[in-house]
Amino acid sequence: MSSNIRPETMERITNFELANAFIDEQVKEIRAQVGDRKVLLALSGGVDSSVVAALLIKAIGKQLVCVHVNHGLMRKGESEAVIDMFGNTLEANLIYIDATDRYLDLLAGVSDPESKRKIIGKEFIEIFAEEARKLEGIDFLAQGTIYPDILESVKAAEGKKAVKSHHNVGGLPEDLKFELVEPIKLLFKDEVRVVGEALGLPHAMVYRQPFPGPGLGVRCLGAITRDRLHALREADAILRDEFDKCGLAEKVWQYFVVIPDIKSVGVKDDSRYEGWPAIIRAVNTKDAMTASIEEIPYAVLHKICARITSEVEGINRVLYDITPKPTGTIEWE
Repeated sequence: MSSNIRPETMERITNFELANAFIDEQVKEIRAQVGDRKVLLALSGGVDSSVVAALLIKAIGKQLVCVHVNHGLMRKGESEAVIDMFGNTLEANLIYIDATDRYLDLLAGVSDPESKRKIIGKEFIEIFAEEARKLEGIDFLAQGTIYPDILESVKAAEGKKAVKSHHNVGGLPEDLKFELVEPIKLLFKDEVRVVGEALGLPHAMVYRQPFPGPGLGVRCLGAITRDRLHALREADAILRDEFDKCGLAEKVWQYFVVIPDIKSVGVKDDSRYEGWPAIIRAVNTKDAMTASIEEIPYAVLHKICARITSEVEGINRVLYDITPKPTGTIEWE
């Protein structure tokens, strides 16, 4: 399993029996590679890094050092879930960094989407590098690279279009010299999920829907403000809660709320009330190159609208985006 090219003879991991065989094999390979030395992992809470963390904990225990950076742009309860699962339940060697103020200060007044993305990515690298330099005896860097990342990176290197090169924790300073540990690099996403469940990770974590690296930073449209970011986080939590209750959470590939930097006139307590619109996006896709719109029952939309407008301060309208991809993209920024 050390090759960068997946062998044609490699059986697809479709059940717990095959997943457990894969886990046993990787535990042996990790122990052989790492020995008694330490491994550093950036733990985002996404399925890939979470599965790698659980696999490494099983293989080398406290030799793994996980770093979870909360940039203040996570969905409601996500950092807490990471801490509870890995810090408490799995008793991982976990470093938690609350960098909310650091990020929001840097992002203040920045409205261009690409500028926001660059600031968020650059600051993560700096924070991760700072923590790495504080630690002694770290020889390895673990990454949640999966097989589609390798395929797309190879195509990008060949000069083909419509693909992207994946660097995971790429861009780290040259003085941080690590040997890579990539135990799931030959797996497809669906296989990673089977392995995650076989490792005992919670279903909600294993089947966490795709979430952009910049997090809510690209769903709080325009210049990010703390009050609008708070409203976005609360509205998104209501959407997810209602989708869970009505069975849409397992049916829809990706669903979320965006809040633009505009206000409209509304009425609250018989008075004029200027508030933001909350825009719901719910799409299905197989390859993310095209996407169709999920037809949400009106009763569910009405329930979501009633909860958001009554429970979330600052929002006075709820809209539903029915634009497929193309012409729209999945995210708004």
